[in-house]
Amino acid sequence: MGYVISTVNMKGGVGKTTLTVNLATSLAKNFNKKVLVLDLDAQISATLSLLAPHEFGKLRKKRKTLSYLIDGVIQPNPYAKLDIHDLISPSICGLSQLELLPGDIELYDEYLVSEMLHQKAVNENKIEHFDSVWNNFERLLIRDILEPIVNDYDFIIMDCAPGYNLLTRSAIAASDFYLLPARPEPLSLVGIQLLERRVKKLKGSHQDDDPLKLQLLGIVFILSEGGLFGRYDKYYDQVKRRVKQDFTIDQMFATDIPMDVNVAKAVDLFMPAVLTSPNSNGSKAFLKLTEEFLGKINGFEQNQQ
Repeated sequence: MGYVISTVNMKGGVGKTTLTVNLATSLAKNFNKKVLVLDLDAQISATLSLLAPHEFGKLRKKRKTLSYLIDGVIQPNPYAKLDIHDLISPSICGLSQLELLPGDIELYDEYLVSEMLHQKAVNENKIEHFDSVWNNFERLLIRDILEPIVNDYDFIIMDCAPGYNLLTRSAIAASDFYLLPARPEPLSLVGIQLLERRVKKLKGSHQDDDPLKLQLLGIVFILSEGGLFGRYDKYYDQVKRRVKQDFTIDQMFATDIPMDVNVAKAVDLFMPAVLTSPNSNGSKAFLKLTEEFLGKINGFEQNQQ
């Protein structure tokens, strides 16, 4: 059975997509793991970090994006011809072990979701307990979408939108673990704190019927190039010490990721930096992070035995 992992932070611009695509690619390339990247952000950054825009355009024209599956849940169509296997793009970036379920700039209509759930509550005579109807839908949306293929992969890594929308909550609820990328900055720390509160509340809302198995795999610090050496180092250390006050050492990755110029340039090539510049500082850090990631997973498996 594969592990489902969300990459998430309440704040945008913390390196969430960069972490997702480079970790996934490193797992596939360097450790021969079968990995699926699922793009849950309407900005489609993860999709365009792995596919050229014209390739994405072709897929979207054929409706081979995540929105097709979400539409099928909100407005079931008995004549639907595609399933999740048809929507997954294989051999991404020439790697046979790396696959992608592309996102879309229009993933779902909030009004249609609310209307559908309201009607469901009326039909089931649960209008006074609408929150339970909503929570159940939230819990099952992404989990049910992934159910047919979850055992086909070692890892399914989901790039979640910043904030706390329906898909982000559903992804977290469907996950075994979540990764929390962060910048050594005050606002990024606020994002960490907000997420932890939301996760605690989400677990509480599902405690009675089917408790979430979700665990924090670790916080990953993404460093700006100016913070690698020099005047930002002391400030970075101060911020990291503040985080250590709220989390155990096991909840933090020892490896930090430097956002050097090669990582930034990779975005223009629609490929992860670990492929475009494997000898750069950023790519070497991602390789080390991947080893640490697998070590955490192995440690979890041993504790379960």
